[in-house]
Amino acid sequence: MRVLLVEDDLMLGKALVRGLADQSMVVDWVKDGEIASAALAHPEHAIVLLDLGLPLLSGLNVLKQARAAGTAIPIIIITAQDSVDDRVAGLDLGADDYIVKPFDLSELLARIRAVLRRHNGQAQSRMSSGEITLDLATHVAAYRGMEEMLSAREFALLRALMERPGAILSRAQIEERIYGWGEEVESNAIDFLIHVIRKKFDRDIVRNIRGAGWMVVKDQP
Repeated sequence: MRVLLVEDDLMLGKALVRGLADQSMVVDWVKDGEIASAALAHPEHAIVLLDLGLPLLSGLNVLKQARAAGTAIPIIIITAQDSVDDRVAGLDLGADDYIVKPFDLSELLARIRAVLRRHNGQAQSRMSSGEITLDLATHVAAYRGMEEMLSAREFALLRALMERPGAILSRAQIEERIYGWGEEVESNAIDFLIHVIRKKFDRDIVRNIRGAGWMVVKDQP
């Protein structure tokens, strides 16, 4: 899952990049409002973490412009501005949640999961398709009676496929979902990750469509 982090505090930004990466999230970090607004004009992220006190363009203006343009991506405000008026302004402009600094990473992760559940119409922190169940909090996958905890990259890849069950994702589409801007991707990285996932479970957990890409089976109606 790709996250757009908009934060100009270098210490906090580095800590969030590390913490979110440990949870199998790909983080693209920008440090001013103008770059954030440009990124949101071509949304490719699952969620945005948006500071309010940004250089060049305030977080509230970034939010306002994104919602005015019809961008529906979930946005969580992360800020030290904790007055009721600030919260009301952010939520009224279309933020999905609001968390005040300093905060614990575990709380932020819980809020991310909750916002994504609401956005996707889910009630639980689990994804299921066919015989696969993926726990978004623990990174444990279950398939045909087998359970395994996945590494960060394995989890990110399987989650990307399960977000669109039945759809074939190409190599480029998978790479886009599990690697951040500027990250170097080895030519066989996706093949290796799929090989490891299949070894933990069974070859059928991820289906290969020759010449097109990979998929997981969709639930039958």
